[in-house]
Amino acid sequence: MKSSFRRSVQALTLVCCLVATLQIAFPEKSSSASATFAKDIAPILYKNCAECHRPGEIAPMSLLSYQEVRPWAKSIRERVLDKSMPPWGADPKYGHWANNPSLPQKDIDTIVDWVNAGAPKGDDKDIPPMPKFTQGWAIGTPDVVLEMAEEYTVPADGTVPYLYFNLPTGFTEDKWIQAMEIRPGNRKVVHHVIAYAQAPGVRDTAAGTESEVRPGRTHLGGITPNKTGITFNPGTARLIKKGSSIVFQMHYTTNGAVSKDRTKIGFVFAKEPAKKELKTGNATNARFAIPPGDGNYEVKATRTFDEDVLITSFMPHMHTRGKDFVYTATYPDGKTEILLNVPKYDFNWQQTYIPAKPVLLPKGTRLDCVAHYDNSLRNKFNPDPAQTVRWGDQTWEEMMIGWYTFTKAGDSGSVASTGSSSER
Repeated sequence: MKSSFRRSVQALTLVCCLVATLQIAFPEKSSSASATFAKDIAPILYKNCAECHRPGEIAPMSLLSYQEVRPWAKSIRERVLDKSMPPWGADPKYGHWANNPSLPQKDIDTIVDWVNAGAPKGDDKDIPPMPKFTQGWAIGTPDVVLEMAEEYTVPADGTVPYLYFNLPTGFTEDKWIQAMEIRPGNRKVVHHVIAYAQAPGVRDTAAGTESEVRPGRTHLGGITPNKTGITFNPGTARLIKKGSSIVFQMHYTTNGAVSKDRTKIGFVFAKEPAKKELKTGNATNARFAIPPGDGNYEVKATRTFDEDVLITSFMPHMHTRGKDFVYTATYPDGKTEILLNVPKYDFNWQQTYIPAKPVLLPKGTRLDCVAHYDNSLRNKFNPDPAQTVRWGDQTWEEMMIGWYTFTKAGDSGSVASTGSSSER
């Protein structure tokens, strides 16, 4: 009996030692395993998602309250795991980006653990203050808002050619633009808008079709379905000269119902004249014919700089057959460098990529853009793989544009920007 008792005590002692050892080797799960919406998830969503996922903005649902977030919990987990949200297309092997919205791994792990634990709410007192936004504007309260003179009626079906609408500014002095935002009146039918500044002294038409290339006309910026506002850092701004008008290039898409739109634009003025004027350039190739069924058709474009410039952003543009896009610099000494690689171009998420530090391209540098297109059956977004595809304005046609923004390198002051500068 004593021997049996002694063996039991020895066994219990061994178990206790093993438990102690395991506790040392395998500590308790991190706090993320007991994450709650109130304490852990709300701060992540407020910081990274609320700008778009709130009422009236471009995202399809609001993610501000627990009641709004809970039904989407599993979907949120999948989107952060496959890194399709927040959307970002740059290859991490090339460049460092000021506007990379990608979540850090610890935030991804926290969201995954929270959902796996049943997405608990937690204590309301732990919910941080709701982020403050200016209702209807991502850039804050504009100094001035300009709007189309009247609503435009978009037909129920058919193709609407690009239309151009002129909005007089009434500016009696030159204005440096620190931030701007275009707000469609009807997002369901507005595919994109590009805003131009039209210098005075050139005849303007009220509304209709025309060329976007006109004397005295310069790009200001634009929006596609996934874009919001544009803000430039202090010292860098867009210039609109006194007496100018704003020209909207409008691309409407029909949706089966007669619709109306009245788009507007808001500007925030710089507090003082900018030290650097931000401008837009591009490398474009409009002479291509993508053969039917070709799954990897290559198109190239190039631009050589005749002065020292600082590149402040890149924005590749293609349509639904776009597959990938690369910007490469060849410097005067023959050295080459990939500045941006977008290995999986997504027409639905047309990104602007802002370098953490502006990229100096000395005079004589050649900027090469190389794009590939998938006109095969494998491309689920392909409107018609049996067609030869050429340049055109409409979505079922194609474009090849390597947009970039820049300043002259000789100017002084800050050059980094925090928003896109030209979309199409």
